[in-house]
Amino acid sequence: MKTIFSKTLLAAALTGALGLASSGAMAQVNFPDFRVTETSVPGAAAGSFTADKITGNYTEVITFSGSTFNVSLLWNAGQFVANNGTSPVPTQLGQTGSTISQQYGMYALYTGSGTVSSGAGGTTTFNFTPGGSLQVFIDPSTNSTFNQPANGSTAWTVSNNSDDYLIATGIPTSGQGTLNPSLSTCSNGTGAGINCGSFGSSTSFNLTAQGSQYFTSPTPFYNVSFQSGQLNNFSPTGTQVINGSMDVVFGVPEPASVALIGLGMLGLGLSRRRKQA
Repeated sequence: MKTIFSKTLLAAALTGALGLASSGAMAQVNFPDFRVTETSVPGAAAGSFTADKITGNYTEVITFSGSTFNVSLLWNAGQFVANNGTSPVPTQLGQTGSTISQQYGMYALYTGSGTVSSGAGGTTTFNFTPGGSLQVFIDPSTNSTFNQPANGSTAWTVSNNSDDYLIATGIPTSGQGTLNPSLSTCSNGTGAGINCGSFGSSTSFNLTAQGSQYFTSPTPFYNVSFQSGQLNNFSPTGTQVINGSMDVVFGVPEPASVALIGLGMLGLGLSRRRKQA
């Protein structure tokens, strides 16, 4: 599994990099499967399933200072997907804040930092530096509420979370993003809309005891998570609030794969948005 996944990610990364240079040709990749046992969530209906990706939406607060940035992100999981990220899986997972009976929520809090630089054609490139924090929670009652921080250096806070529990932790390791308001997907190049760039990043990923009851296969579970998403347009100055979609997959890559995964996931993020359009 390790060797196969490593080679696949290397191929995907190269394809993604080439895709960015040629208007984002679709990158093909095989995501490793994992097993979820929903009966571990208090109140959830019985069931387990196999998936290979988790999709969701994010809101992040990012603060720029010279050539550096700090970011604080809230991710709300919305759906599990199988068959290499193409087929939605019926589950009890719902967006946090839902009032539907027997649904539960999953969310993540992420903090990170990095450097920013301007490029040709009005593009802006973001490079994540190692460090920060990732925490993933289950919200059995889908009743948690979230309090946005004043700047990217401060973590989101959560209220109505007395029954929430931590299932995984991690530390950001690498990543890259590109903002390009001239993209045709950014409101036909006007820079006024969504999908004005994308990002890819990686973190370490360690399950808690309760997390091991939820993510039940493979054992031991994957020790790296990869995130890919799209960027709405914003000005890379001061403090900004950005929102969009973000996907998560898992793996145990070789070091060379980690070095390239940012480029690969950037290509994947653009491809996914085109398929949904």
